[in-house]
Amino acid sequence: MLRGRPFLMALCLWLLAGPVALAQGSVQARLVPEDSMVTSDRNGVTLRLALSQPVPYRVRLLPAPPRAVLELNTVDWRDMVWPETSALRSMRAGIRGDGWARMVLDLAFPMLPDAVVQTVEPETGRAVIDLTFRRADLEAFEARSTDEGAFARDYSDYLLHPEVALPTPQTGVAPLRVLLDPGHGGVDPGAVRDGATEAEIVLAFAKALREELLRRNGFDVYLSREDDSFVSLDGRLRAARAVQADLFLSIHADALPEGLATGAAVYTLSEDASDETAALLAERHDRDDLLAGVDLSRNTDEIASVLMSVAWQDTKLRNTALANALVEGIGAAGLRLHSRPEQSGAFSVLRAPDMPSALLELGFMSSPRDLARLRDPEWRATMAVAVANGLEIWAARDRERRALLERQPPR
Repeated sequence: MLRGRPFLMALCLWLLAGPVALAQGSVQARLVPEDSMVTSDRNGVTLRLALSQPVPYRVRLLPAPPRAVLELNTVDWRDMVWPETSALRSMRAGIRGDGWARMVLDLAFPMLPDAVVQTVEPETGRAVIDLTFRRADLEAFEARSTDEGAFARDYSDYLLHPEVALPTPQTGVAPLRVLLDPGHGGVDPGAVRDGATEAEIVLAFAKALREELLRRNGFDVYLSREDDSFVSLDGRLRAARAVQADLFLSIHADALPEGLATGAAVYTLSEDASDETAALLAERHDRDDLLAGVDLSRNTDEIASVLMSVAWQDTKLRNTALANALVEGIGAAGLRLHSRPEQSGAFSVLRAPDMPSALLELGFMSSPRDLARLRDPEWRATMAVAVANGLEIWAARDRERRALLERQPPR
C-alpha cells in the first residue's frame, strides 16, 4: 500500500493551489486527501480519488508505450506530486485548455481496467472514483487501446462498444432508419424489482420490436446496445448518427414512488417538465449517466444555440406528431396507457435538434401490475406490434406533411 504522508502532503498542496480556468458552466470538486490513495503490487495498481462531489470522467488506453489516461471535469492537478510505485514508470498530470484535468499513468507493464467506477454517498453527496488495473498480455492491451484521433472521434467511457455498420443505400423510396435505444445496461441496471432489472426488460422489448419492424416493409432498424453493456447518453446519440437514423426511440420501464405512475407514456423534449413524473424521470436518467462518469455538459452551448433555430422548430413539431402516433397505436391495441400518456421533460438523450426523437416508458416497474406485464413475453409481443403500428402511422403522416411543405411556393 502506498498511502503515505508524502502523498497526503502533496494532495494538501494541491488543495491550496488556488483556482484554475474551468470549462464553462462546470463546478470544481474538492479532493478529500485523507480518503485518497494509490496502492500497487506485482500484478497491478489501484487509484482512489475521494471528491467532495461526483464529476464526469473518462478513461482510455494508449499503446507504445502502454499508458492509461484519466480525465476529469474539473480538477486542478497543479503542483501535484505522486508517490513512486513499481507498477508505474511515472505519473504526470496537467490541465487542458477546456478545463478538463488529465492524468497519464505510464504503465510498467501492460494492464487492463478491472474496475472503473464512481460511487456517491447519498447523505453527504461525496464521491469516490476507484480505478483498478490488472496485468494483461500485450496483445490484449493493444486490442483495447486507441489513438488520439479515434478517441476524439468516438468518445466513450472505458467500456468499448462495437462499431455500427452504415446501412446499404437503397433505390426508390428509402426505408425509415430507426435507432431503438434500450435504456440503462452494464453498470447501470436501471430500476430493479423482484429480481428483474429495467435494463434486461427493455432490451428484450427492443429486440422484439426490431423483429416486428423488420417483418414489415419500410424500416431499417438498429439498436444502441445488443447486450448488457453500458452506453453513455452521448454514445446513444452517436450510435444514431453512425447509422444516419431518421428517428430515435429511447425505451424505458422505470420505477417511481408508489402510486405515482402506471401504464405506458411517451415523452418528448422540453426545457420544462410537464409534471412531477417527467421531472423525476429526467433527473434520474441524467444522474445514472453521471454516476457512470459521463460529462452531461459537453456541447451544451452548441446544442442550446441550435435548439433556438428554425430547424428545431420543425423537429419539435415532428416530435409531437411522433408522440401522438405512438399513443394512438398503443391505445388502438387496447393496452394500458398512463393517465397523461403524452408528456415532456428535459431528457438529455432526446436533445438531437434535427432528428425526431421520443422516450417511451413501456410501464413502471414500481406498479405490480405493470411489472407483471413487462415480464410477460406475450404482452411484450403485443406492445411491439402496437408500437410498430404507431411508427408506421407517424412515417406516413410525416411523408405527407413534408411533401406538402415541398409543394408550397417560397415566401
